[in-house]
Amino acid sequence: MDKLLHHISEAFSTPITNPVLVFTVILTIILISPIILRPIKVPGIIGLILFGVLLGPHGLNWLSKIDKVTLEGSGVDAIDLFSTIGLLYIMFIAGLELDMNEFKKTKNKSLLFGFFTFIIPIMIGFPVCYYLLNYDFLPSILIASMFATHTLVTYPIVNSYGISKHEAVAITIGGTILTDTAVLIILAVVTGASQGALNQEFWVTLGVSFTIFLFIMFGVIPRIAKWFFQRIEAEKTAHYIFVLAVVFFAAFLSELAGLEPIIGAFVAGLALNKLIPHSSALMNRIEFIGNAIFIPFFLISVGMIVDVSVLTKGPMALIIAGTLTLVAVTGKFLAATATQLVFKYTKNQRNLIFGLSNAHAAATLAIIMVGYEKEIIDENVLNGTIVLILVTCIIASIVTENASKKIVMEGHQHDTHKEHVEEHEERILIPIANLANMEPILDFATLIKSKKSHHPLHILSVVPDNEEAERNTLNARKNLDSMVRYASGSETEVEILTTLDHNIGSGIGRTSKELFADCIILGWPSATSFIEKIVGEKAESILNRTNTNLFMCRLDKPFLSHKSITVFVPPLAESETGFVYWMEKILRLGQELSLPVMYVCGTRTQRAIETLLDQLKSSVPAGFSNYEDWDNIYGLATFSNTDSLLVFVSARYGEVSYRDSLDGLARRVGRYYQNQNLILIFPSRVENQHIDDYENVQMAPIFRKISREIGNMFNKEK
Repeated sequence: MDKLLHHISEAFSTPITNPVLVFTVILTIILISPIILRPIKVPGIIGLILFGVLLGPHGLNWLSKIDKVTLEGSGVDAIDLFSTIGLLYIMFIAGLELDMNEFKKTKNKSLLFGFFTFIIPIMIGFPVCYYLLNYDFLPSILIASMFATHTLVTYPIVNSYGISKHEAVAITIGGTILTDTAVLIILAVVTGASQGALNQEFWVTLGVSFTIFLFIMFGVIPRIAKWFFQRIEAEKTAHYIFVLAVVFFAAFLSELAGLEPIIGAFVAGLALNKLIPHSSALMNRIEFIGNAIFIPFFLISVGMIVDVSVLTKGPMALIIAGTLTLVAVTGKFLAATATQLVFKYTKNQRNLIFGLSNAHAAATLAIIMVGYEKEIIDENVLNGTIVLILVTCIIASIVTENASKKIVMEGHQHDTHKEHVEEHEERILIPIANLANMEPILDFATLIKSKKSHHPLHILSVVPDNEEAERNTLNARKNLDSMVRYASGSETEVEILTTLDHNIGSGIGRTSKELFADCIILGWPSATSFIEKIVGEKAESILNRTNTNLFMCRLDKPFLSHKSITVFVPPLAESETGFVYWMEKILRLGQELSLPVMYVCGTRTQRAIETLLDQLKSSVPAGFSNYEDWDNIYGLATFSNTDSLLVFVSARYGEVSYRDSLDGLARRVGRYYQNQNLILIFPSRVENQHIDDYENVQMAPIFRKISREIGNMFNKEK
């Protein structure tokens, strides 16, 4: 017994040295970090770093990179190994995700913007570091080059607003390729100089080896890759292993050439860019494994190095952190302003360029980590850089969102952002949660479904995937039979579906994608338990896992009791992908029930609705009431009456028309209008293409609430 207790106490002594337990702890961090931090909308990249700080040697000391945590018999530091892979993975995905076609279209403007966003931050950063912060020449050069980097953290925002093909976005993407490549070359020179090898031989060797390296990467590797992908077409696993081998081979070649391995990984991404389509299964595997394991390992290891106590030891640490952040933001703003003046862009285009290029993440971390490991920079700079990453990502999100909205309002959205559903191909999915309230939902689906569609209504039951799954599936099918009988009364064709999944939202999301569903109709969200509120409510889980139009319905009263339909439409709802679809459905409902439709909206939205009504040539009587104060949802109560069917148009988090006041809308209107039928609409969205899930920065509520104040720094109109 004593031996057992001693063994347990030894295993759990800090820092943890058991490799299995270390791996378990880190996987647990990766698992719970988004769950805990999602409610306060802390960016994933920051959350994992914070956990690294908390559990690292300068925090609770559960994890340590000092007491070599070794893989059995290898003598390799486990955390270092996985974090190195994660660092290379970040740079590889950054190169792989860049749109080379867009770069070619705007290459001249991209070259000039790349020059501005590279040289201006360095010209400001070097004198500040050298003369003001009193760093030596090499550290000053390295820190200044770090200011020149940027990561397209906020690209998903412009993508969701439908302006990803805007010229300002295209030149920013092109500038990313140029500035990050130039900075990585500077990194190679600085590290060479720090080791005293900066002589004529160094330059000749670097030039020759770099030329050979580029020839192999762009002349040889793409040909081999193309041959491999064509010949070994059936072996999908082999494709991923091949790509991984190319990444690490490129990193090794880069090291042989006297460059940093991260340069090799970045170049590998550029070399394979055209051979791996962004929407392919291979790209999905690359991103999934990187975002699930390797990149989180790297971010946690960064946090483990950070010593927060340094910031409290004296004013110098805080001065350095504040100065680095101020220089980083100022340099990128001036670069965007210079680009605006040269190309005669508007203020909104300037802000869009600034927002996209201001966020410092992957490349910044890579450079600072290399500099710290080579002992070129001290821990003050390392800690200051973490503060810089947090602040620049938040500012970038606020500015990009504000600028994107302004550009959408100017009418610069590309047409492909609008969704058009062919009536004869429409598919509607109805997930069942409670059979008691399914009949009115089935009636509603029958009323709004296109009469030209030859597809049935798909009724889905998600069965928990456990030991009783088989029996539960049979029971679910028996329960759904009553829905089939009910639907047959209105001659509505239905198809019964059951699927196994551990998570209801995941099961609905997967089935929706398999069916190519155009619309999901749900019952009203019920009150959730404490655990569900922490982990994520079912309704929110379904919203996060789907991109299609979603209707939540509370239909306790018969449709015959209504005298009108009142639709509350927030600003910019007309710019959402699913705007036309839900408008058609509400008009069809009004036509079927012979009810007039009253739209409560702002002036700009009213013009868009009137234009669409003219195009659709609808015979449904329509009226408008003006409402502009959409930050006050309860003010809408003055436009509703007890005999009206109330329809609230909302938006998924981060979409074009989303605003703070739409948070928890189902819960609030459900409580306020207890005796009325309610429909809550979430329009469809374009599925985001992220450079890296852990760099998808979403603003915390507190930051969103102050965004109007910060936004006023860049926009005179409120």
